[in-house]
Parts: sequence; C-alpha cells; structure tokens
Amino acid sequence: MPATNPRKKIKEMEVMVAEAIPEAHDTVTLVLFTGNDKLDYQPGHFLTISPHQFPGLQRWVAYFEDLKGKKEPPRAYSMSSSPDEKYLAFTVKEERYVSGVTPYPPLLSPILAKRTLPGAMMVITGFTGPYRLTDEVRSRYGEIVHVCAGSGVVPSFSIIKHDLRMNEKSKHTLVFSNKVMEDVMFFRQLRELEQQFPGRLRVIHTLTRETQNVFSDQVRQGRVSHTLLQEAITNPEDTVAFVCGPDHSVWQRKAAKESGEALPPSFLSSVLQGLEQVGLQKDQIVKESYG
Repeated sequence: MPATNPRKKIKEMEVMVAEAIPEAHDTVTLVLFTGNDKLDYQPGHFLTISPHQFPGLQRWVAYFEDLKGKKEPPRAYSMSSSPDEKYLAFTVKEERYVSGVTPYPPLLSPILAKRTLPGAMMVITGFTGPYRLTDEVRSRYGEIVHVCAGSGVVPSFSIIKHDLRMNEKSKHTLVFSNKVMEDVMFFRQLRELEQQFPGRLRVIHTLTRETQNVFSDQVRQGRVSHTLLQEAITNPEDTVAFVCGPDHSVWQRKAAKESGEALPPSFLSSVLQGLEQVGLQKDQIVKESYG
C-alpha cells in the first residue's frame, strides 16, 4: 500500500505579547514573543485562542455556555505577519454587539483589541487554514487579485507582502473596501509596498460611508462594483481571486427564514457574483468569510 501523509498536528504554545500596535480605532496587531518555538506557518494561515484561559472572562464563559448549552469554542484570528519576518503577529478587530444582528455580545475580541498590554501571556494554537497562495495556483495564474473588506484584508496582507518578497514575477492587485477612512488598516504599510514593488502591486481603496473629500484614483467612493472588478481584472483567464470579508451568519440566515424576510446581499455574496460576471470560474476563487 502507498504511504499516506500523516495529518499535521496543530501546535499549542504559550506566548507573550511583545507589542500592541494600533491599526485603526478598533483594531490592533499583537506582536508575540514565542521563545524558541519553531514557527511553521504559511501566509494566509490563522491561529486560534480559547477564551477559557482568561480569568476575567470566566463568568461570561460560564454564562454563555449555560445559555447556549454547549462549550464556547476557540476564536480564530488571521496572521498578519509572514514567515519571512522575524516576529509572529496577528491582527484583531473589536466586534460589536448590534441588536437584531448579532445574537450574543462578543466575548474575546474586545479584550484582545482594547485591553491586552505588552507583557500579557496567552496560549495560542496554530497554524492552519485553506486561504493560501499555493505553488500550484501561482504556476497557473499570472495575476492575483484580492477583494477584501475590513479585517478580511489581514490574511491577504500576509500573502501579498510575502509573495512580493519571495517571487520576482508575481503581480497583485488589492481592492479594499471599508466604511470610512479611519477604518482602513495597513494603509501606510500597503503604500510602502506599492513604492517598494512598482508595477507589481496596485491598491484600490473604496469607502462606502466617507463624507470627507478624501477620494482620488486610489481611494474610490462606494461599494465594490462590477465596473471596479472589471478594472482590477484585465485578463480573467490568467487571474486568481482571493476574497475575504463579511457574510451572513448562521443566526442571521435562521432569523430571516423564520421571519420570511430576504436578507440583503452580503459583501461576500456580492463579490462572488461580480467575479462570476467578470468571467472567473469557481476554481479561480479562494474565499474566506466571517460573520
């Protein structure tokens, strides 16, 4: 019988927060000190963090578990560092409770985004995830387009900067949607990458609720449109798309079904439909959602 590849074991490690870097008013990148642990991960991977380990959350964890009738699962956060960098980092955006939209108040992200200081210890588990630019995909397509919204840019940010540094021929376009300018994370870093790799990275920001005059060729107004996708994808047959952003949650779908009301299109569903209209096939799209 042919030998089978053993499934890679997910690693658990204790880390210390070395730095907390604000990325936006509600978003922080936590840089981790990992000691001598070997960090075997790929751009686009995520780690998970269990809320059970934080003493300040014990009462909330117990309450939610009683309310839901099941154990609180670990939360997943995408890596914003890349394997060629000397540090390990993930970026987390504070989730908000919205009446009628979210069933429960967020448990872990407010603590990580607002109350985690350098020196804090935590246990992380990693690394895994299907949102990756593989050698096979890279060999098949010459153009890589990322369409992201909000914190959905984090895994693509890791992929983009790593691929630009490691592969001389790769070309990336990022279409990045946010509500207002102050929501945009990694703005400076993305601009620096564009300058460092001219002709190989193009970033187009699009803002849906901005009222100030900040618009230009690089900063557009409105949602990700069919026209914008056509501009970003000039050769559909030679393009692979990475899409990451909000989608309707299971709770939202259930509530809509019970009420008989149709949900408006989510960011993810709208973009996927737009990519299909532009001419991309399903096997040319790598997607990841949150919600």
